[in-house]
Amino acid sequence: MENNIKERERAELHRTIWNIANELRGSVDGWDFKQYVLGMLFYRYISENITDYINKGEWEAGNKDFDYAKLTDEQAEQIRYEMVKEKGFFILPSELFENVRARAKFDSNLNETLERVFKNTEASALGTPSEKNFKGLFDDIDVNSNKLGSTVEQRNAKLVRILNAIAEMQLGDYKNNTIDAFGDAYEFLMGMYASNAGKSGGEYFTPQEVSELLTRLALVGKTEVNKVYDPACGSGSLLLKSAKILGKDNVRLGFFGQEINITTYNLCRINMFLHDIDYDKFDIALGDTLTNPQHWDEEPFEVIVSNPPYSIRWKGDSDATLINDPRFAPAGVLAPRSKADLAFVMHCLSWLATNGTAAIVCFPGVMYRGGAEKKIRQYLIDNNYIDCIIQLPDNLFYGTSIATCIMVLKKSKSENSTLFIDASKEFVKVTNNNKLTQENIETILNAFKDRKDIEHFARLVPNSEIAEQDYNLSVSTYVEQEDTREKIDIVALNAEIEKIVAREQILREEIDKIIAEIEVGK
Repeated sequence: MENNIKERERAELHRTIWNIANELRGSVDGWDFKQYVLGMLFYRYISENITDYINKGEWEAGNKDFDYAKLTDEQAEQIRYEMVKEKGFFILPSELFENVRARAKFDSNLNETLERVFKNTEASALGTPSEKNFKGLFDDIDVNSNKLGSTVEQRNAKLVRILNAIAEMQLGDYKNNTIDAFGDAYEFLMGMYASNAGKSGGEYFTPQEVSELLTRLALVGKTEVNKVYDPACGSGSLLLKSAKILGKDNVRLGFFGQEINITTYNLCRINMFLHDIDYDKFDIALGDTLTNPQHWDEEPFEVIVSNPPYSIRWKGDSDATLINDPRFAPAGVLAPRSKADLAFVMHCLSWLATNGTAAIVCFPGVMYRGGAEKKIRQYLIDNNYIDCIIQLPDNLFYGTSIATCIMVLKKSKSENSTLFIDASKEFVKVTNNNKLTQENIETILNAFKDRKDIEHFARLVPNSEIAEQDYNLSVSTYVEQEDTREKIDIVALNAEIEKIVAREQILREEIDKIIAEIEVGK
């Protein structure tokens, strides 16, 4: 019953979002317009969040008619300090989403009003522990952009329509929804825009089913963990999967990530709030993880999940200090300048707790290329850090059709061997992309847990054999492909050929007779 309700709520939400996008984006590119939809969705969320929090406190104290949204700003100022301390931010009643929206149609300076509200909300956290989680959150919502219209009047008209559309989304009381309505709306929008936008969506968004597989691999055998970390966290989908699977309260010390793209960095922090992760339970940093990591004081991490960018350039050996970096030094060599993939792997390994698991999406080339990458693979195998390599189907990700792999790392393995799983056939076709179903995910997970040989699918390989194969980690090297070609019965085929030859001889003799008769007739 609950699943049916969930699906109905989700389907209704998705229909609403789709209609909003189609109606409102107009001349604005889909990927750019996403900023406005998500930004306003976030504005509505934090307005309802703080209103709900304050109202419940008053109702529990016996003041059943209390409504924070109806207070004057002067009355509300009395609780500013307390709210910032507890929630990490503060919004005056006049600046709440519902009140700004109610006045929006008649506000000739709506763009200025919204700009002031966003700045005031960010400013409420200044000088407090929540400052870094709120600073710059609204930077990508340009209410004065010409993309919204060439005049102030046109821009304001578009902003009114956006506010109304977001207000009409049937999100209900976010505490009581069967689905995580705000979070689900975010994920649907990200998926929709990633697949349809002019820009590559892959660098911003990992499909939910891939996120689930990656996260569940890292969480096998765990019911609670200390911290979850993603060194290239994008919009935060992998971090939040851990919260969904374990329950956010079972991630004791919170969620940590780093992102180099400032727009995506802002999206990630917004996503944390939309999934009801409190400001003191996450720490998302901005910057280059490989050359300027921001969480030295927080490592090691019990769970690391990541889908780092494929084969991007990095400083590598052009920076002489990096070979002495404790993250990279143990391998004795740096990942190539043009291919940073294994630099991310070494970073994850370095920051992985002794009892932890890291699951990382990898470009397939890192499994077999020579040079420095081979030396890093040798270090990983000789020290027994690689737990499993999984070959995924092609065309799972937005922006690339390549068949990617997953590398699972552990520091405390009980056996000196590596599991290889060929999951390249585990998918269903959906429009232009392939997709992992729940059944596909369970099949892969069961093979991962059992660590037994399965013909044409999984094989547990001694690390000595991998060394003999020159440290090639391609799944196809160890898991024999099923021969799907039609089997031919040679004996039967030869018998059939003999019949055909005999028949040919008879036909030739018949033809010769006919020709002879014709010649006699002449």
